[in-house]
Amino acid sequence: MQREQLADFLRRRRQAIRPAEVGLADGPRRRTTGLRREEVAMLAGMSVDYVVRLEQGRSSQPSAQLLGALARALRLSDDERDHLFHLAGHRPPPTDSVAALARAGLMRMLDLLGDTPALVLSDLGEILAQNRAAILLTGDHTGFTGDRRYAIYRWFTEPATRAAHPPEEQEHHARQLVADLRAAAGRRSGDPTVTGLVARLQADSADFRRLWAEYEVAVRRVDRKTVLHPRVGRVLMDCETLLTPDQGQQLLVLTPADAEARERLELLRVVGIEEFPTGATGTPATGTPAR
Repeated sequence: MQREQLADFLRRRRQAIRPAEVGLADGPRRRTTGLRREEVAMLAGMSVDYVVRLEQGRSSQPSAQLLGALARALRLSDDERDHLFHLAGHRPPPTDSVAALARAGLMRMLDLLGDTPALVLSDLGEILAQNRAAILLTGDHTGFTGDRRYAIYRWFTEPATRAAHPPEEQEHHARQLVADLRAAAGRRSGDPTVTGLVARLQADSADFRRLWAEYEVAVRRVDRKTVLHPRVGRVLMDCETLLTPDQGQQLLVLTPADAEARERLELLRVVGIEEFPTGATGTPATGTPAR
């Protein structure tokens, strides 16, 4: 761990970010450039004291999970993120690992979308980041580990996750998940991460085996889904998926499909998430995102 260089790097990256880039107001009373330490702490979900100790070179070695949170909060590029890990004495996370991080540009887009629900996903359906509007609509899905971090695995092995979709849409949604995984498997032929996931799904779910055998292939780009929310009821959403050039990550944007859906989203911003059922991660969850 290179404490002094780590401290200097964190200070400089904090000072280089404008509040508007992370969805914060840039008020007239702000005396310093960049973010305040308390704002970094809030965005990264850690204490202000720990941020101070990191920037003063007095901290213990941060964990990989904490470094990932800092990288997201500071909107680091892939190269900057890897440098952060090296300075802290860790190996940078591989792209498809549990610690995979949303790209800095996609994180900025999440901030800019504001009250429009949006998520960043890997090509295997792991949710890497959500804005507040998406969490209000579908719950927080960023805390899962192991195979459970993949939406398709939860869909086929945990029946309760389907409660977020009306019964008449569930077969269509299941087919979409499988067809999208088939497309990813084709792009990543021989990748043990993909082949292992497919093998475990086939072993754990007869329904997945049935759909996988039909060999449907389709990258999801545009769709319309109904989200069954426990507080505001049915919300009809149009889903637009934007792919990075290498198709390794996706930005999923959800917009209300009609006036009723717009009203329910506005109501949701008021009532919040107090009555969401609690998932295994200890965070609110309704199942799978409306992809």
